[in-house]
Amino acid sequence: MKQITYKDSGVNIDEADKFVKLISPIAKSTFRKEVMTDIGFFSGLFKLDTKKYKEPVLISGTDGVGTKLKLAFMADKHDSIGIDLVAMCVNDILTSGAEPLFFLDYLAVGKLQADKAKDIIKGIAVGCKEAGCALLGGETAEMPGFYKENEYELAGFAVGVAEKDKIIDGSKIEQGDVIIGLSSNGLHSNGFSLVRKIFFEIHNYNLDSYIDELNCLLIEELLKPTKIYVKAFNALQDYVEIKAMAHITGGGLVDNIPRVIKNGLTAIIYETTWQRPYIFNLIQKLGNVPEDEMRRTFNLGIGYIIVVKERDCDKTINILKNTAYQSFKIGHIEKAKNTESKIKIL
Repeated sequence: MKQITYKDSGVNIDEADKFVKLISPIAKSTFRKEVMTDIGFFSGLFKLDTKKYKEPVLISGTDGVGTKLKLAFMADKHDSIGIDLVAMCVNDILTSGAEPLFFLDYLAVGKLQADKAKDIIKGIAVGCKEAGCALLGGETAEMPGFYKENEYELAGFAVGVAEKDKIIDGSKIEQGDVIIGLSSNGLHSNGFSLVRKIFFEIHNYNLDSYIDELNCLLIEELLKPTKIYVKAFNALQDYVEIKAMAHITGGGLVDNIPRVIKNGLTAIIYETTWQRPYIFNLIQKLGNVPEDEMRRTFNLGIGYIIVVKERDCDKTINILKNTAYQSFKIGHIEKAKNTESKIKIL
């Protein structure tokens, strides 16, 4: 009887070893001074600077990229999807006022191709550097028979820290406060099941279809990485009282803003205060998508919101502009009338 090896079953340990050697310098390039271990150890060690905080609170979040991965597979382009992964996690923990400290990734593949996987990790490293956190470690699982050979799953986990008395949770929001919307980079990482259906199933677009109004190929627009908002918060936190923040992901403004609005208040949003990027208009037109569905599926051009006092509105927008974040006053806070919803879009 022929001897059977692990490689015969579809798992290549030599390729995994090659992959670790390829990504080690990439991960190390993101290390902060608090990192205590090298890549390849069984766990990642991070020495928290407790002298920097009176009462440090660790804040964590985990997320994935969803079916945007399918577009990376279709285009065989994998160098930006890791940015999306980091953004989805760090933007979430940022809403509590957390400084992102470190990041872990989980990559599961049908067949490990070290060079392709290296591109994914490169993107994660770019995102970590943008967010100021260390890529502390991760897990790569080769799972033949579970995933198709050229497909993979990607998940991430971020940990940050905030001073206990500086945690941002929306509890200080008051009537008259204003809502600042920060521009998105397009679709970010939500709504792609609908996007793929409209473009590639119903209308048979090609990846390299050139869209004049977008001034780029369709795939270039769809794979634009999710914007990371850490530098926006860093620029504001010492100059403006930030009362609440929300990451506008699945559910759009309609579902995400109410998560930080306390009972008895309503966020009034004026959609005419910013220009909706053309990609959303195209999706709505091609799919005949109802407006309510658009609002609950996509960010519609606003990737993040910050609530501040009315008197700090102009200062906030100017600081964000100087930090290369386009922003708009998109609404304000009112007292709710009886059973009125926490958000009203006008």
